[in-house]
Amino acid sequence: MSSIFTKIVNGEIPAYKITEDDNFLAFLDVNPNAKGHALCIPKQEINKIFDMPEDLYLGLMQFSRKVAIALEKTVPCKRVGVAVVGLEVPHVHVHLIPLNEMDEMRFINKVKLEKEEFEELAKAIANNL
Repeated sequence: MSSIFTKIVNGEIPAYKITEDDNFLAFLDVNPNAKGHALCIPKQEINKIFDMPEDLYLGLMQFSRKVAIALEKTVPCKRVGVAVVGLEVPHVHVHLIPLNEMDEMRFINKVKLEKEEFEELAKAIANNL
């Protein structure tokens, strides 16, 4: 059975896409820890990050770095935090979270954004790539 992220890759579920290439996709987390919380995923469904072939793993990190730099240009923050947890969705994903305080990294405090805010934010980040 396909993961929710594979369904996003396949266009079966909508997402607030930031950018993509042949191998990777970046989109906004719909349940964000902070405004601008983004996810970077490989388009290939792989459950665990260290099960990825090395070239794909390195490619994901390079892709995530580009998105993080654009994110930091777009959302005022002290830095962009990075987390790879992988317990909720069995598909490798890198969390990029604009941080102003440590609690934004804890996955317990969530922010609410309206559809229009997500759309404008995804476009703004994409424009800073």
